[in-house]
Amino acid sequence: MDGGGLPEIRSTCPYCGVGCGVLLRPDGQGGLAVRGDPEHPASFGRLCSKGSALAETTGLQHRLRAPQVNGQDAGWDETLQLVADRFSDTIATHGPDSVAFYVSGQLLTEDYYVANKLMKGFIGSANIDTNSRLCMASSVAGHKRAFGTDTVPGTYEDLDEADLVVLVGSNLAWCHPVLYQRLLAARKTRGTKIVVIDPRRTASCDGADMHLALQPGSDVALFNRLLVTLADAGKLDEAYGAHTQGLASALTAARRDDPAVTGLCPEEIATFCALWMQTEKVVTIYSQGVNQSTSGADKVNAILNCHLATGRIGKPGMGPFSVTGQPNAMGGREVGGLANMLACHLDLENADHRAAVQDFWQAPAMPKAAGLKAVDMFRAVENGQIKALWIIHTNPAVSMPEADRVRAAIANCAFTVVSDITGQTDTARLADVLLPATAWAEKDGTVTNSDRTISRQRSVLAAPGQARPDWDILAEVGRRMGHDRAFSYTHPAEIFREYAALSGLAGRFGRDFDISAFADLDAAAYAALAPTRWPVTKTRQGGRFFADGHFFHDDAKARILPVTYRPPAAKTGPRYPFRLNTGRLRDQWHTMTRTALSPRLSAHLPEPFVDIHPDDAARLTLAAADLVTLSSPTGRAILRARITETVQPGQVFASMHWTGETAPCARIDTLVAAATDPVSGQPESKASVVALARFDAAWYGFAVSARPMSLSSDYWAQARSARGYRAELAGTTPVTDWETEARKLFSAPEAEAISIIDAGRASARILLHDKGVVLGALFVAPSPVALKRDYLATVPGTDRIDALSGRPPADMPDPGPVLCSCLGIGINTIREAASTGTALTVDAIGEALGAGTNCGSCRPEIAALLQTIPRKEAAE
Repeated sequence: MDGGGLPEIRSTCPYCGVGCGVLLRPDGQGGLAVRGDPEHPASFGRLCSKGSALAETTGLQHRLRAPQVNGQDAGWDETLQLVADRFSDTIATHGPDSVAFYVSGQLLTEDYYVANKLMKGFIGSANIDTNSRLCMASSVAGHKRAFGTDTVPGTYEDLDEADLVVLVGSNLAWCHPVLYQRLLAARKTRGTKIVVIDPRRTASCDGADMHLALQPGSDVALFNRLLVTLADAGKLDEAYGAHTQGLASALTAARRDDPAVTGLCPEEIATFCALWMQTEKVVTIYSQGVNQSTSGADKVNAILNCHLATGRIGKPGMGPFSVTGQPNAMGGREVGGLANMLACHLDLENADHRAAVQDFWQAPAMPKAAGLKAVDMFRAVENGQIKALWIIHTNPAVSMPEADRVRAAIANCAFTVVSDITGQTDTARLADVLLPATAWAEKDGTVTNSDRTISRQRSVLAAPGQARPDWDILAEVGRRMGHDRAFSYTHPAEIFREYAALSGLAGRFGRDFDISAFADLDAAAYAALAPTRWPVTKTRQGGRFFADGHFFHDDAKARILPVTYRPPAAKTGPRYPFRLNTGRLRDQWHTMTRTALSPRLSAHLPEPFVDIHPDDAARLTLAAADLVTLSSPTGRAILRARITETVQPGQVFASMHWTGETAPCARIDTLVAAATDPVSGQPESKASVVALARFDAAWYGFAVSARPMSLSSDYWAQARSARGYRAELAGTTPVTDWETEARKLFSAPEAEAISIIDAGRASARILLHDKGVVLGALFVAPSPVALKRDYLATVPGTDRIDALSGRPPADMPDPGPVLCSCLGIGINTIREAASTGTALTVDAIGEALGAGTNCGSCRPEIAALLQTIPRKEAAE
């Protein structure tokens, strides 16, 4: 797209907390060209597969274009008056704690600020929580306990300068690929060593010097052993220790832990401890494997203890580093978007802080205690305590633990409002009121990434229909609830200035978050704002924290906390013998509201799966591609089996992305119990217990279609494809008339049919077409169907009515399943290049085809594929 001469506009990617810069060029017809911004300090022009495919996710077919009340389009005036009246009436009758907001790290900081101000300052309740509670709350709690504030000490530059980087519960290669490539570049130039601590062998292990496959939940015991080893070897920093307190009790607690609970052999632990001890410049990166635990805050503090006790913090190339999962998880934490926080890292339960914010806002009432955290919030919805609920840009009916229970709670809530870009989510379908919000490329505001860099998201596309910015929707509801002056915003720059001024007040309280130098930023300067790392005051900008030993507790000292190992809340046993780990995929995001729109992102792993160790599969007589039922005390799911040694015996892994819209039997959080960390309130999403059994279907199917399919079988999973849609199907009830079923599936009752049906073998192949143009094709068999699926996905809308063979014609190249999503390169294409004998390494494949040269997250899979090609084949 040449954009008709339109200029490129700098913005920020809306996915993970890396905060990559993007250059956007609209084509003048609603489309967009996207490339990495080489000047952005977080990414220097790199994008991962998701960022590279952003242009494919801005289509309008799925968009919510007008407010809806009870499923019917309505005007903004009547809808927002209804919202304001129902919330006001509920508060008047039942008190301010009878209402709640559940918001999201997808909000811009300005949106988040207005929501927090409305709930805490003018409704007078702290019942505002965020889906960041599900991913980063334990890190917040650990930071506050150790440092006195929720401060990330280091910066991305530390990855460039470290000599050892330890990844704990972080599959950086898939979840933060641009940071991982930065780490690999440091490894290449300075020999940085990498250790991965994770129960599962992930893509991040392929570039590592050591993989410690510890037992789930045992991180505290491992880092306690490290702390003890450091102390016994005389490797603690006594001078820096003067800036801390609690070391003696922490060591006493650490000595009580038995490192054997990690499942690691003593030699592995000793090697790790020696490497950490002998390397001064150590960065410990941690993420959801640490946070999503009933001992998540203790895990964080066990890591922080080791850095504090050795002074390895706040200096170039050293420190603990929490990497965030959402684009504005940090911004949400900064504005007080969690139920137990105030804006600007002030403390809700500190009377002086509370009074200062109330005075600044000129607010009528402020809550004196923390509100309901996410799990407790939806329990309160369930029991009727919360009678009016506003959910903004998140999908808790899928993503919350015990998701079936949460879905039922939302459905039964007296009044539910959902703000989103689409009405086609599990949660949106439960709403009384739907509010159409602007999407990523239509938004204007700021986000904060994992290393405290504030970047602009800029509007480059017109909002469709009546969609409005979230801050604007929230502010108008605030005005209609009687608070005209406090919510009189007309532009996000006004909100940002107010927020910056409030941060100056926090700075006077001695808090870390201070961007008061922006308090006088005019609209033009706001529009041009470059990426800037906080703090931003008249005397300081950016940099690291804590090298000087000054912390934010009253005595200015850090706390080294006594923590001990606690096993996961759920216990395995005869009924539920397997430990379930959940996580993300390389090419998908949250509940796929956006990424599922991209055919190339869906091509890599288009169906939900469960990873099972070969020994467990053999014992259960499960084979690759079998469908497997997973049962837990809270729910049930059906997934496709992948037999792999990347998981340990007794453990299984499944991704968390599929929904009622894409694969209703694969909503994995139905299996996750709502057990939470007692400090952070974060659910334990990586250590549930499950039982496995083959799903014995009467038939299995695969279908491709030019249009969305009408799916109703016992199991189905639908994904976008190059020319429409593809779906996996299975059912427990035999079907006698497959042609009729195919017409229902493709909504084509009058289409011409070509069929091959073998009743004796219970198999059928049916293609429907309209004057030679393929509408859809269905393939059915009594066992999982072996076909060239990626070829068949290209058939709808073409004249290939001979496609019932399930294989491409001899004269048509078959690239095979997509491996490199950035460039759309398939397995067979890579295999072909390797078979010539000239491209036998990952780098050589990159030079020949480009695969693995963009975000690099497919490089481990390319390496694994190359290992399957015999040398003699490659030499021919």
